[in-house]
Amino acid sequence: MLINIYTRCLSLIFMLFVIGCQASTAPQDSKNDTDSTTISAVKEVIPGADQLSKYLPLLKGKKVGILGNQTSVVGQEHLVDVLIANGIDVRFAFAPEHGFRGKIERGEKVDNDIDSKTGIALHTLYGKNVKADSIVGSVDIMIYDLQDVGARFYTYITSMHRLMQLCVNQGTPLLILDRPNPNGDQVAGPVRKDDKYKSTVSYHKIAMVHGLTVGELATMINGEGWLNNGKTCDITIIPVENYDHSTLYEPPVIPSPSLPNYLSIRLYPSLCLFEGTDISVGRGTDFPFQVIGYADPRFGEFTFTPGVREGMAAHVEQKGKTCYGIDLRSIDPKTFTFTMKYFVDFYQKSDFKDKFIVRSEFFNKLAGNASLQEKIKKGWTAEEIENSWTEELSEYKKMRKKYLLYPDFE
Repeated sequence: MLINIYTRCLSLIFMLFVIGCQASTAPQDSKNDTDSTTISAVKEVIPGADQLSKYLPLLKGKKVGILGNQTSVVGQEHLVDVLIANGIDVRFAFAPEHGFRGKIERGEKVDNDIDSKTGIALHTLYGKNVKADSIVGSVDIMIYDLQDVGARFYTYITSMHRLMQLCVNQGTPLLILDRPNPNGDQVAGPVRKDDKYKSTVSYHKIAMVHGLTVGELATMINGEGWLNNGKTCDITIIPVENYDHSTLYEPPVIPSPSLPNYLSIRLYPSLCLFEGTDISVGRGTDFPFQVIGYADPRFGEFTFTPGVREGMAAHVEQKGKTCYGIDLRSIDPKTFTFTMKYFVDFYQKSDFKDKFIVRSEFFNKLAGNASLQEKIKKGWTAEEIENSWTEELSEYKKMRKKYLLYPDFE
């Protein structure tokens, strides 16, 4: 009796094994495409920094400088710590806006300092640094590793451009450890064309939501001749593995104090234009870039009061005031894409339209033009504004396609 049961069990196991093998070797037809895509989508995305075997040999025996911050990680460890543990001679680090550890206010001065954990010298690339050329010239190779968020006005890509120029000036090669773009599944907003509006928050002639990784943008900067005298930077890019522009990627480390989660990163391109106004987007709360409000009940029933939070103290709109507006925290970040709706709705609800955009020049720099402000003031709808960018976005996409390192979302 026991032998019979055992024999039957063995037979059943064998049958299941055969069926499984047949299923795994069955030819794929069109109706299985979705399953295949799903399987592909769950592969682990591996940023450039995590692929040590590909770039450590490029650094051995060389003096190394880094442009990085708290997002420069290899797994759970900081890139600098990993490099030093592997015997790499790290001489210094440049820090972007928000500093090396990511705790400095937006737009605030980043001082030269010493990193308390590693003891390496820290220098700033946010703002002016007259010694930057000689600093870059003191090493054999530079590394760029920052988690961008995919919006033209996010200044980490401005810092990359400046580093590329410094490397060209000094004949220093640049290693770029590429990372996914958490808004890389879309291209939207106006394209900056006029150099009149070139600034730290609008440095490149790209769409507001540019749809590029930093590696792709670096290739574009070289290819379009955007460095001084059309020179090109000697760059080596370590690409992201298992990534394409349809990938919805949630960064493991927050890029700055005001972008504390994936939803805030997805909303950021649509809400940053409010920084040309006195409307609050939640700075000084536990949910920045996830709410919108102003000290006037006409803007909505939801209320919040901005206060003081680490990294959000010096520039907090409506600090200490009860703000009325809307709560965006129930939005699914995976389905949200860029929109002008929130800005246009708040403008149209206001009874101070002449003073709504209080920092007019800064707003135009964020937008990359003066025409967006004009359209808003003329009463254009969000849909009309977005449709007005169709032609320029089409031209931008053609240029963008030349520099893509990964499959596109279209």
